[in-house]
Amino acid sequence: MPDAFARMEMLLGDAGTDRLGRAKIVVFGLGGAGSYAAEALARCGVASLTLVDNGTISADHINRQLYALRSTIGRSNVEIAKARIRDIDEGILVHTYDTFYNEETACIFELGSYDYIVDAMDTVDSKLLLIQRARECNTPVISCMWIGNRTDPFKLETADISRITGCVFTRMFRAQLRKRGIRRVKVLYSREKPEQKYERNTAQGSISFVTGTAGMMLAAAVVRDLLETDRTRRKRK
Repeated sequence: MPDAFARMEMLLGDAGTDRLGRAKIVVFGLGGAGSYAAEALARCGVASLTLVDNGTISADHINRQLYALRSTIGRSNVEIAKARIRDIDEGILVHTYDTFYNEETACIFELGSYDYIVDAMDTVDSKLLLIQRARECNTPVISCMWIGNRTDPFKLETADISRITGCVFTRMFRAQLRKRGIRRVKVLYSREKPEQKYERNTAQGSISFVTGTAGMMLAAAVVRDLLETDRTRRKRK
């Protein structure tokens, strides 16, 4: 059987493939963006994925979530994700936590043991807490901002939050981070003006090709950062 990652090795070389093969990544939130991010990372041959989500599949997830099918309704997100990822790469280590990330559960996670953290959660307080904890242990993190009520995937970008203007949610989130002494963090956001204004704790409209693209871009940012850091380290030797 051909090596599942042979084509990637042709692209990245031995060193890049080896770096990803040692990477330990945690994904918080397996909704529209998070499910696609976890999938893309699994297909990059990372060593381990830790998946954190307390949701179950429902019919209204089918329009945007990778794991949502008629046949999976009622099953937990992490259960479906683990089975799918192990079907992609039987050698990957997959750790799952069917839990909500907050002050009570944060102690479960040794964030310093990961090479990268992906925040694809919806709850603002959980996102803020995760970024603060990640900063304390110097683990890189990328956080997905509000991408609801958008229809243009070409307006999605990654940038440092300090450089972003025009997005109401991002401005609000940046202000909350500054209260915690955090001024810089990599985020994925949309330059598109939303169809409706952001309202906290309110369900937002979404569409598959925006959430899917966002998830792929989250994974791409993780991989590019890991490879760049590894190249820099090797040059210094």
